[in-house]
Amino acid sequence: LALMAATLTSPALAQAPGVSTRTAFGFSFPGINGKTIRLSDYAGKPILVVNTASLCGFTPQYAKLQQLWTKMGPSGLVVIGVPSNDFGSQEPGGASEITATTSSYGITFPMAAKAVVTGAEAHPFYKWAASEKPRDLPRWNFHKYLVGADGHIAAVFSTFTDPTEPQVVAAIEHEFRSAG
Repeated sequence: LALMAATLTSPALAQAPGVSTRTAFGFSFPGINGKTIRLSDYAGKPILVVNTASLCGFTPQYAKLQQLWTKMGPSGLVVIGVPSNDFGSQEPGGASEITATTSSYGITFPMAAKAVVTGAEAHPFYKWAASEKPRDLPRWNFHKYLVGADGHIAAVFSTFTDPTEPQVVAAIEHEFRSAG
């Protein structure tokens, strides 16, 4: 019972009233700026959750993620970067180093504090996403989960998929229509 109580009171599982962890809206991330990023605050909107790294060959995708946020954010898209050191130890620094990288790309979308995204120690959102899409787990940095307006994983895009590619934009636009 103590373990169950600790799990339910974990800040990563902080919930808005009536929001279940059976959807993404039941999860939150500590923000890199110290503020909590509650997915429940974005209920009904598409959310692109991307595990990031500062020293990766794919790090230039930050610029494309910012383009997507700038273009589609006013319509309701939320982009959330989740720095992780899980792949190739390519995010070794702390908040100040990560912020220096994101600042160099002009990032204005929400950034979580560094988190584990794979394995037994993964952040609860990533464990949940793995249960929703067990064949589409992060295998490297800049893996993208699109959470639909209904709070479930609507699409998954690999590291190799540029965030502004037509299939990504089409999936986001589909979620805008679904949100109606």
